[in-house]
Amino acid sequence: KVDYDVCSNYGNWLYSAGIGNDPRDNRKFNMIKQGLDYDGNGDFVRLWVPELQGIKGADIHTPWALSSAALSQAGVILGETYPWPVVTAPEWSRHIHQRPGGRTHPRGRAGPAQHKDRGIDFYFSRKKDA
Repeated sequence: KVDYDVCSNYGNWLYSAGIGNDPRDNRKFNMIKQGLDYDGNGDFVRLWVPELQGIKGADIHTPWALSSAALSQAGVILGETYPWPVVTAPEWSRHIHQRPGGRTHPRGRAGPAQHKDRGIDFYFSRKKDA
C-alpha cells in the first residue's frame, strides 16, 4: 500500500518546508510528533528505510538519540549506514523517547487511528456520523 494523495502530500510538503498556508506565527512542523501520531510503531518508516529495520518500535523516529549500544545492536552506524540529522529543532526534544498512544490528541479529539478503517470516502462525504 502506497500513501499517495496529490493534494495532501503537496500541501504537507509545503507546510514541512515552512512555506505552507498557516495563519499562526512561528509555526513549525514537528516530524517526530507526526511520526509518533501516524506511525507509532515505525512500520511505515521500516518499510521505506531499510537501513533502520533493526530499530524496534517508536525509536525508529529518532535514531540519533539512541545509545551507541542500541545502534550497534540494530546494525546502524550514524554517518555511515544512516546519516546524522541535518537539523534538529529544539521543539522536537519533548517528543524524543516518547511512546505513542500515551497522550490524547489536541483539543480532546481522538487521534488518527480512530478512523483508520473508514477509508477516503469518510473524509470527503457530507455525512460525518458514520
